[in-house]
Amino acid sequence: MTQRSSRLYVLALAAAAVVTAAGSAAPARAAGKLYIVTSTTDLAALAQEVGGDRVEVESIARGYQDPHFVEAKPSFLLKLKHADLLIMVGLQLEIGWLPPLITQCGNPKIQPAAPGYLDASQFAEILEIPTTQVTRAMGDVHPLGNPHYWLDPENGLRIARGIEQKLSEMRPNDAAYFAQRYESFRQRLENEDKKWLEEMKPLRGLKVVTYHRSWPNFAKHFGIEVVGYVEPRPGIPPSPAHTVELIQLMKREKVKLILVEPYFDLKTPNAIARETGAQVIVLLPSVGGEKEVTDYFKLFDYDIALLTKAFAATR
Repeated sequence: MTQRSSRLYVLALAAAAVVTAAGSAAPARAAGKLYIVTSTTDLAALAQEVGGDRVEVESIARGYQDPHFVEAKPSFLLKLKHADLLIMVGLQLEIGWLPPLITQCGNPKIQPAAPGYLDASQFAEILEIPTTQVTRAMGDVHPLGNPHYWLDPENGLRIARGIEQKLSEMRPNDAAYFAQRYESFRQRLENEDKKWLEEMKPLRGLKVVTYHRSWPNFAKHFGIEVVGYVEPRPGIPPSPAHTVELIQLMKREKVKLILVEPYFDLKTPNAIARETGAQVIVLLPSVGGEKEVTDYFKLFDYDIALLTKAFAATR
């Protein structure tokens, strides 16, 4: 489904379902807690770290889903209708499905520019910002930059700080609690990041191929180099001609690892691996991509363990 058709589908669904949502009873919420809805599980994990027991957090997308293409459901309208705060990735990551839901949910608190609307991209270092005009011929290139910025722990810390400030604005009486939660998260994340950087040190300079452009922030932080993509252009399925070119590139550059997100078909990556002697790794871009990856720390633990194991096997 294209982004345009997806948007039209969501608009039709939202228009049909908004009456149902409006007439339904509000979901049971713990008294006094801020109800936060996030577009992705990664933002939900960060919001929970900061909000602790003063918030209830739900994500719309699941960690095993492609966040660019989320099938809209009437239940999403109900979540958004009762949200005190909406946190989104931004940079048009959710453009195919989230804006119509926001418009149709009937909640003035989370409309753009309202106090309950938070675009997390404003806090992060954004990479791959186009310097020329973006056209549809370029595929699903994001004109404001790459939206997979949470895969850099430093950006995770920046986002958490932004969430702490927003929650403190919304609940001034709990500001000290949110500040303490953020400070605890900061200390733990900085300590874990030192460990991750040490574990990834042998991989610095490693050349890899990825399916989609999900990993520039991760690659920059940990010192690996993405030299090619299974997709000829973002969001465009691999063609035979591009696959042949990629195989030739991998042989020239001696690339032995292909990183694939869990929502992409492995047929082409596996075929490329057979031709190049490379190894395909299903790397998780989001919390919840596997059942055991339940928080932001475990996301990096999981991915780094896979990468270091695969790297050792190629030596």
